[in-house]
Amino acid sequence: MTTTTSHDVVVVGGGHNGLTAAAYLARAGRSVLLLERQDALGGATVSAEAFPGMGARLSRYSYLVSLLPRQIVDDLGLSLRLARRRYSSYTPVPGDPGAGLLVDNQDAAATARSFAAVGAAGDAARWEEFYRRTGRLARAIWPTVTDPLPRRSEVAERIGDPSLVHDFLERPLGEVVESTFTSDLVRGVVLTDGLISTFAHPHEADLRHNVCFLYHVVGGGTGDWDVPIGGMGQVSGQLEAAARDAGAELRTGATVTNVEEGAVTWQDDAGTEHRATAGHVLWAAAPTVLDDLMGATHARVEGAQVKVNLLLSRLPRLRDTLVDPVAAFGGTFHINETYDQLTVAHDAAVAGRVPEPMPAEIYCHSLTDPSILSPGLQASGAQTLTVFTLQTPDRLLDETDEGMRVRLERATLDSLSSVLAEPIDDVVLRDPQGRPCVETRTTRDLEASLAMPGGNIFHAPLTWPWAADDDPLDTPARRWGVETAYPGVMLAGAGSRRGGGVSALGGYHAARAVLES
Repeated sequence: MTTTTSHDVVVVGGGHNGLTAAAYLARAGRSVLLLERQDALGGATVSAEAFPGMGARLSRYSYLVSLLPRQIVDDLGLSLRLARRRYSSYTPVPGDPGAGLLVDNQDAAATARSFAAVGAAGDAARWEEFYRRTGRLARAIWPTVTDPLPRRSEVAERIGDPSLVHDFLERPLGEVVESTFTSDLVRGVVLTDGLISTFAHPHEADLRHNVCFLYHVVGGGTGDWDVPIGGMGQVSGQLEAAARDAGAELRTGATVTNVEEGAVTWQDDAGTEHRATAGHVLWAAAPTVLDDLMGATHARVEGAQVKVNLLLSRLPRLRDTLVDPVAAFGGTFHINETYDQLTVAHDAAVAGRVPEPMPAEIYCHSLTDPSILSPGLQASGAQTLTVFTLQTPDRLLDETDEGMRVRLERATLDSLSSVLAEPIDDVVLRDPQGRPCVETRTTRDLEASLAMPGGNIFHAPLTWPWAADDDPLDTPARRWGVETAYPGVMLAGAGSRRGGGVSALGGYHAARAVLES
């Protein structure tokens, strides 16, 4: 027997975007039912004890915050605390890991000396000018993300500099990087922001790496990537509380089996079928999952990363004795990510080979926010590391056996060890059963656990955060970039027009479209 309920809005998907939409709409007086397939809310913005019994709660999937607008935090009354990292990045010189480039946000003179120490003195001033230019982009574009979609010509007018528009919105990122910097190392550091879960050659004609780069440098109007105090679970947890407090009904263990205009059919954990009618259906999951449910064809979506979480007894020693590991791991630690290495890695993956060495970057949450560790771990000097690989597309896992997971994990750890004064394995803690505290999450894991097609952390290829000059913007869904091909259904997740990353913009835009309908 099917039970039927009626609501103003049904939201499908309980990640941070779905929770944001539910909170906004419930606060506006709408009756909201949110359905989440998993047993817990939060999607990719969760904290978890990846190593049971060890006392560390890691940001298991997403890990930094840059794209979440202050307006959303204030509108929903979130008490989210974000910490700014002093150091931007550290990059050992491949072949000479006794030297490295340390970019210190608070000491321009020290940064210039570091550029000189790696043979890139001439690039120091170019670096400052390059990011001064991206700062202008950020200040022009960031304020538009909480408004209806601007048109491209309007964005160009806001930027006010045709050379900026040409370099970052029209030319392949690789051309700009090559014409700006001379050091292979410096070029690689810059290029990485265009390759996060985006598999691309530096000269990719479709500019998908330019779009990814833009999202990485515009966040907050500054491009800074901050650490959520208490872990990423604080973001989804507070959004959940905001939605509940506003009166939204949040159901977990709810598997959606059918979506149509004005209704959603779903099953609970006991197998009981339910039908929820609604004036609006918001799809806060991946767009291609909706297509599959509707029986529609679509292009393949794939991510391009492996994520390895580690719990260490202490920070590993560096070959570079002039840099304190606390500084090196205090920002983004780049491993084997020179420009040439990233290009070679791309070509290897195109040929079906695991890149060697594996390009990757490291983030250490516990240095900035030790609260994610138990008092005992804090006292012992333990630290967490998250390693995020680049140029490792989902297609490499067409070989689906466990052997590929082992290969990818080993390649990542070996790449890290190659720039250390000791093997990373020597400082990995072991759990009470003697197992090393290493958790590897491939694109296939993301697809299986979070229904992210191809393991794409953005749900779909990122798109420019504006509409073309001739795009029709004649409905609320189109104006806010949340339209679908299905009547009565709007996107409300990362796959919406400006929804990528931990931004809550997919949910915010969908809520605004509903309230204007």
